[in-house]
Amino acid sequence: MAIPDLAISTFFIILSCCIASTARKLNRKFFQQGLVQDLIFEAIAAAELCGCCFELIIVADNFGVATYAIYLFLLTIWWSYNWESATACPYTYMEQIAEGEVTVKDAALRIWAQLMGGCCIFRYVQFYWWLEIANTHEGRAFEDCSADLKVNLYLGAFIEGLATLMCRLASKTIAEKDAKFASIMDSFIGTSLVVAAFNYSGGYFNPVLATSLKWGCEGNSALEHIIVYWIGSCSGALLSVPLFKTQSFRKYFIDGSKQKDE
Repeated sequence: MAIPDLAISTFFIILSCCIASTARKLNRKFFQQGLVQDLIFEAIAAAELCGCCFELIIVADNFGVATYAIYLFLLTIWWSYNWESATACPYTYMEQIAEGEVTVKDAALRIWAQLMGGCCIFRYVQFYWWLEIANTHEGRAFEDCSADLKVNLYLGAFIEGLATLMCRLASKTIAEKDAKFASIMDSFIGTSLVVAAFNYSGGYFNPVLATSLKWGCEGNSALEHIIVYWIGSCSGALLSVPLFKTQSFRKYFIDGSKQKDE
């Protein structure tokens, strides 16, 4: 595919990030700090995430996984600096429930906001694809989608769960160590895990993202989707909570590395 097609995809991703950034500024201006503002921030973050990742499907399909990985790496760094407290990911609030930091009601509302933002954004993406400015967008606006799961259902759930577990443990470790270039390190680890799982389960590690992009696609039933992308990844995230606190993990990954730094 031609470079101009990649430029058009790049423009769409940058446009989406700019629109989301403007929406966040408007949210701060018109809503006071509190639950409503937080819910809107979550919806905006989920919409930005899913909107960009819809276009990343185009990038991966036409320009390869390596190009996709570069874009994803840069985007995750951007999001880490701009989302503030929003996560666009349900299991972060499930972890907070397990830690006793939020109530089930507050977590459910935030997850609902994420789902609304992530699922409603497709009409915006579909309109852009319908314009068919790029050759890579031809026929994509109303094309039937296909599932990304290329392995056994339970192996797919295991892959999503294990990768999510590793990703969450890495993020918690980097955050506690207050490492230099933390965002870059976190983004590199996350992107590497996504690429590693790309040809097996799709490498979503985020139930809202997977639901927005792949719910109802040919190849997976609703139950199969839930098992792989909700139960799988959420189980991995929840497992990271007690595992991160274990003496053996902290000895080798937290305390041991701190002593070396000193």
